Amino acid sequence: MKKYKRHLVTSALPYANGPVHIGHLAGVYVPSDIYVRYLRLKGEDVISICGSDEHGVPITIKARKEGVTPQQVVDRYHNIIKNAFAGLGISFDIYSRTTSPTHRQTASDFFLKLYNDGEFIEQTTEQYFDPEAQQFLADRYITGTCPKCGAEGAYGDQCEKCGSTLSATELINPKSTISGATPVLKETKHWFLPLDKHEPFLKEWILEGHKDWKSNVYGQCKSWLDGGLLPRAVSRDLDWGIPVPVAGAEGKVLYVWFDAPIGYISATKDLTPDWEKYWKDEQTKMVHFIGKDNIVFHCIVFPAMLRAHGGYILPENVPANEFLNLENDKISTSRNWAVWLHEYLEEFPGKQDVLRYVLCANAPETKDNDFTWRDFQARNNSELVAIYGNFINRALVLTSKYFDNKVPLATAPTDYDREVLAELPKIKTEIERNIETYKFREALKEVMNIARLGNKYLADTEPWKVYKTDPERTAAILNVSLQIAANMAIACEPFMPFTAAKLLKMLNKTGFNWEEIGSASLLEAGHELGVAELLFEKIEDSVVEAQLAKLEATKQANEAANAELAPAKDTVQFDDYGKMDIRVAKVLEAERVPKTQKLLKLIIDTGLDRRTIVSGIAEYYSPEDMVGRQILVLANLAPRVIKGIESQGMILMAADPTGRLTLAVADAPVGSTIG
Repeated sequence: MKKYKRHLVTSALPYANGPVHIGHLAGVYVPSDIYVRYLRLKGEDVISICGSDEHGVPITIKARKEGVTPQQVVDRYHNIIKNAFAGLGISFDIYSRTTSPTHRQTASDFFLKLYNDGEFIEQTTEQYFDPEAQQFLADRYITGTCPKCGAEGAYGDQCEKCGSTLSATELINPKSTISGATPVLKETKHWFLPLDKHEPFLKEWILEGHKDWKSNVYGQCKSWLDGGLLPRAVSRDLDWGIPVPVAGAEGKVLYVWFDAPIGYISATKDLTPDWEKYWKDEQTKMVHFIGKDNIVFHCIVFPAMLRAHGGYILPENVPANEFLNLENDKISTSRNWAVWLHEYLEEFPGKQDVLRYVLCANAPETKDNDFTWRDFQARNNSELVAIYGNFINRALVLTSKYFDNKVPLATAPTDYDREVLAELPKIKTEIERNIETYKFREALKEVMNIARLGNKYLADTEPWKVYKTDPERTAAILNVSLQIAANMAIACEPFMPFTAAKLLKMLNKTGFNWEEIGSASLLEAGHELGVAELLFEKIEDSVVEAQLAKLEATKQANEAANAELAPAKDTVQFDDYGKMDIRVAKVLEAERVPKTQKLLKLIIDTGLDRRTIVSGIAEYYSPEDMVGRQILVLANLAPRVIKGIESQGMILMAADPTGRLTLAVADAPVGSTIG
């Protein structure tokens, strides 16, 4: 394996039209941070680069919908994302943004270099144009009937109902979402990067030179290269973005896919005046952390851009992850089906490392995986609390109890003691091997094996029993246990930095470096420890149930938003309506009808009389909910016997598109008539 002088680690720029969710974290940011923290602990020269991707059509659509400017949208989400990353301990050396002056200049200069070197081709194509708004339309500004499934409201690039990828010209009855006008095709000129020109190089560089890449990354690249590459537009007609810096390009901006990866370069420029040594020196190892939807851009398109420009190094690895689902359903920003990082940090204070742990332990490294709240709870309670936390607590509490909170002297270590300590360098080697091949799940298992080793050692040696007859042997046992605990503090830092800091405080140490893992003398005899406290706490069922209820509410809201309203009924005459006696009534008593799931028996006061009504609302209202409420009733409906009870009227309810019922109410005295 080649030895590099320095490391440049980039993480995919999150799109600033919404917050960051657990899918982003599991796919990109947690693995990236583990890798960077590991390199720092080893004393390597490494910088971690990220920032907000702030241009493109979705930003303009959100701004138009909210009645604000695109800049206001990206300002809001840039701050939410940046603060959330910091809250989770994602340790970027810089978190920049593509609306920065440095980026604007860098992207413009990059385009001009390729333009002046003749690396682009110009093509005139036909694109939809809104004759009323007098502007070209991006695909997302065009809707129509899907030619594949017939669904209305399909976008010019995709039908969200059937999932088909579309071209705007395929839509039936296309309409502009800006003005509602029917768009017309109009010629427009754009610049294209001829990827086909770079295809021979890319085939050799990837298919022959990087067979060590993850199978999902290598396979997707091979599929694209085998299918043949085509020129790709680097500009588009839009008023939000970096203007194309050549004459005759008024109203055109750099396409966001071209603009965004240059953001890694501009962010590095803002970080250090020595930026070129990270981007242009072959002794630098560049690694891109991304999700699978960005593989083509980082493995094929961006390398082609860098090679066309000249002078830049290419990525050594692109360890892309697959997708993380949520409760067996695809995470979706538009459907609000996600666990948002900023909300998690508010709702689970002090539990940053629990999320980091679970997302790493369940990472979608080679295939899509699923996050569930029950698994989150189980991993916290049965692994972090019962294994890691339990070992540390026992080792420190026993030391405090028997040796005045000072590391005892091990005067006569046994063969078993030496055998246990000899496992630590072996575990260190396995952690390193897995991190350096981007297998972070396996690396985390090895970290937890240190805690398992410690737990087993304490269970086997039983110092709480031995102390009664052999305090000297107990001293050796607890010395070994504390050395294991100190090793754990180092090994877990890349994965759980908050826990590592807390454990170091309990050990009364400021820190160690990576190479010290495996040492049996990290804590000298007589060293006074800090105050022992619980590293983790159990997560109760009620906490998980609250999160599941939150998701269920989201699901119901989505169903209601997507459900079709009931069609209008046939026209009636006023005399027909006038026959109905609708009155305000008050519920005096309520009880469930025995042997039924949906029925309530209500005693009501109509102002004229007291009467009984049987109503199928028990699914939505309990008897306690109903007593004392004012309701609307159809008082002159013919009586009907239901489950042996004569029901004298009907309660008026509102039904939403999903069929959910809500009481219809009126702010009027009991007995008032509605008409």
